[in-house]
Amino acid sequence: MTVYLLCFVLLLVGIYGVLTKRDLIKMILSLGIMGYAANLMIILFAYKDGAMYAILTKGADPQQVVQQMVDPLPQALILTSIVIELGITAMLVALAIRLYEKYKTFDITKIRRLSG
Repeated sequence: MTVYLLCFVLLLVGIYGVLTKRDLIKMILSLGIMGYAANLMIILFAYKDGAMYAILTKGADPQQVVQQMVDPLPQALILTSIVIELGITAMLVALAIRLYEKYKTFDITKIRRLSG
């Protein structure tokens, strides 16, 4: 239970950073923290204490092994999520670099005033 609570706190830290920070780089890092917290939560929900990997061996009873097996679907979904988050982070960093080149600042309040 403590691990789930800490994971939720990590998600709240990410949300706090996105809502309160005015620096683009800090906002991008906060979005990354939120994504990692969501990935961690999914992996924690899929965890089974004492379970085995999802590969059947020769001579094993399939019914007994299936009951002790970890579901590989959440792991595959998290791998996909990590790749998507990497692409989103790269796009946001490229956007932040272009905004810095145009406005010479990462502060979004100054960028709003200098729009044009």
